[in-house]
Amino acid sequence: MAEVNPKAFPLANEGLTKTIFDIIHKSSNYKQLKKGANEVTKTLNRGIAEFVIMAADADPIEILLHLPILCEDKNVPYVFVRSKIALGRSCGVSRCVIACSVTVNENSQLKSAITTLQDEMEKLLL
Repeated sequence: MAEVNPKAFPLANEGLTKTIFDIIHKSSNYKQLKKGANEVTKTLNRGIAEFVIMAADADPIEILLHLPILCEDKNVPYVFVRSKIALGRSCGVSRCVIACSVTVNENSQLKSAITTLQDEMEKLLL
């Protein structure tokens, strides 16, 4: 596994990572998931991102570091997870994924779980 970059802050702990991967997997089934740094940037600019997850072992990490700034401008919670391979698997693809976002859907069955996760992610930023 690649080295976690110290610029990747905040980094999710094991329990939070497991919850994040579970919600990402479910949101993929509900078509609420966007994968890749470019698509995440689009969801943030359009104002439809619920939260953003990034891989701390992306190489080079600089290809992701515009996203935390954009997230803070748009008041969208974000967090880093340790592995891009695990993030890709939870997104339902066989490739590595360095960034993904869950999009807004008011009628989604995941709404309460997403809100709870957003609160947990915001606690890490404090």
